Amino acid sequence: MSKPVLGFVGLGRMGGPMSRRLLAAGYEVVVNDQSAEAIAAVVEAGASRADSPAAVADRADIVLTSLPTPAIVKAVALDENGIVQGKRARIMLDVSTTGPTTAREVAAGLAEKGKQWVDCPVSGGIKGAQEGTLALMLSCPKDVFDEVAPIVAHFGKSFHVGEEAGQAQVVKLANNMLAAAAIFLTSEAMAMGVKAGIDAKTMLDIINLSTGRNSASQDKFPKAVLPGTFDFGFATALSYKDVRLCIDESENLGVPMLGGAMVREILAITNSKYGPDSDFTCMAKLVEDWTGVEIRG
Repeated sequence: MSKPVLGFVGLGRMGGPMSRRLLAAGYEVVVNDQSAEAIAAVVEAGASRADSPAAVADRADIVLTSLPTPAIVKAVALDENGIVQGKRARIMLDVSTTGPTTAREVAAGLAEKGKQWVDCPVSGGIKGAQEGTLALMLSCPKDVFDEVAPIVAHFGKSFHVGEEAGQAQVVKLANNMLAAAAIFLTSEAMAMGVKAGIDAKTMLDIINLSTGRNSASQDKFPKAVLPGTFDFGFATALSYKDVRLCIDESENLGVPMLGGAMVREILAITNSKYGPDSDFTCMAKLVEDWTGVEIRG
């Protein structure tokens, strides 16, 4: 059986390496992005270019999207030049973090044209996208999951979390809220230790062999905080967006999320102080400013 033709809209820090993995796996890939430079890099790897999301969907059976905000996802899917207008595509598989509300809206809009939406938010960062070690959360009908599973297997390990649009988004938002919370709480603990005269690296090594270890202490602090680079690779504005969406969904479901609300406010301050393009590890820089110490190795 021949492989489906794939489309990919959004060739940024995640979409670029993911589209190249599909090319390396032998798929024909049609791409679109607002950045000519991003398109050129993937075309050089073997992709073909289309002038709009609709044009991608005219030529591809399944269109993948990796986009920065819910509004852009909705526009790429449903606008007059959107995927919904494409004559060939049957499935839109979105690896963005949109939140459940947008997922349900887009799913309904696509369904009106006989197209299937697949939630597929991912976790694992740029390195995971490059190496194919992402965690992928999918919600869609089981038969659709069975169809797309061989494709997303090139990105990492997939989990079918349910059949309703938006369910995978709930899992992803919860994960991203926890990731941000780990950075902030680890920053407070590390600043306390440094202010008490303890070597930052020694303290971090102890935490990582103890019960307080977490994704921030094991990964983000060694790579981006102890060196003072604050460049782990995820923008503050995106983390802030994800945590806001998480709190909104929690409130919609009637689940109090007091700790998450605190993390949202810390990210709001970080976003305001260091700018939306700053790295979300700048939450540690914020704590450094407040406490008058530097957490360095």
